[in-house]
Amino acid sequence: MKKLTNCLVNKKKTCFPIWFMRQAGRYLPEFRKIRLQNPNFIKLCLNDKLSSKITLQPLKRFNLDAAIIFSDILMVPYGLGQKVIFIKDKGPVLSKLNINNFIKMSENDFVKKIKPVYSAIKKTRNKLNKNNSLISFVGAPWTIAVYMLGLKKEKNILDLKKYKEKKDEVDLVIKKLNNFLCIHIEEQMAAGADVVQIFDSWAGLLPKRNLNKYCYIPNAKLVNFCKKNNFPVICFPKGIKKNYLDFLEAVKPNGISIDYTVNPRWARDNFGGICIQGGMDPKTLLFEEKKILAEAGKYLKIFKNYPYIFNLGHGLLPQTDPKKLDKLINFVKSYK
Repeated sequence: MKKLTNCLVNKKKTCFPIWFMRQAGRYLPEFRKIRLQNPNFIKLCLNDKLSSKITLQPLKRFNLDAAIIFSDILMVPYGLGQKVIFIKDKGPVLSKLNINNFIKMSENDFVKKIKPVYSAIKKTRNKLNKNNSLISFVGAPWTIAVYMLGLKKEKNILDLKKYKEKKDEVDLVIKKLNNFLCIHIEEQMAAGADVVQIFDSWAGLLPKRNLNKYCYIPNAKLVNFCKKNNFPVICFPKGIKKNYLDFLEAVKPNGISIDYTVNPRWARDNFGGICIQGGMDPKTLLFEEKKILAEAGKYLKIFKNYPYIFNLGHGLLPQTDPKKLDKLINFVKSYK
């Protein structure tokens, strides 16, 4: 059994599988070369040959235990008929959601529109070492709804006025999204992925009173679908702090990814033995090597004899030096 799956499913404690969120990305010169020639991000994600090639780039450089398919959580809104563009220094911008078209969207049309994602997974699986896991992913319903309905202000703040105005639409979108996200998961796994990660990147925008309705329950529906189909699943409800405990009680995934605001020792002592992933601040990799390895060593010491996947508390930053990352990976691999 692959190291990552073994850690998630069997809670194996004798090794630290390692991979990184955004490991196929802008910090790699070979990726930047492709990106320069392909300015339209959505089209790049829909180019199955290039998407597969990008997915495999970090595994050619580094001794990693998993690949994560080069795609984006916003492929789902795109598949549901919204235009998605990425603006430099601003991020993704989506066209106004046509609720009527969204409600009428057929499963076949959705799958057909983003089929190249599944083709890229097949190509990647065929070229990937059999001992490496291939991670597929989706955004959680709340996070996808934030993008689809434009509910976020700048500086990561929920636009409460817009949220109140669109509350009925929010409820409708989240309910309807569950079906399409399950389809997207199933298609990715059928194509050759063997682990699912659910990104609830904007869970931290929610006030505590709304977490159950918009975060816990929608994530639990996806996790239950994954478990029913024997798909190992990791959840990442970024930014919910101490509410991780309530999340785990309600959702019960195979693994939980912690962000860099979570105290790793508190997580180990309170998460009931569930496989924990990540935690280290991505900015740490911008420091000198000695500080990077010291911080990594802190996490490895805390999670010794505990089912733990080494990762970060968010994605790799574009400024990350690949040489420093390589030394970090070798440090983790040789840790005893």
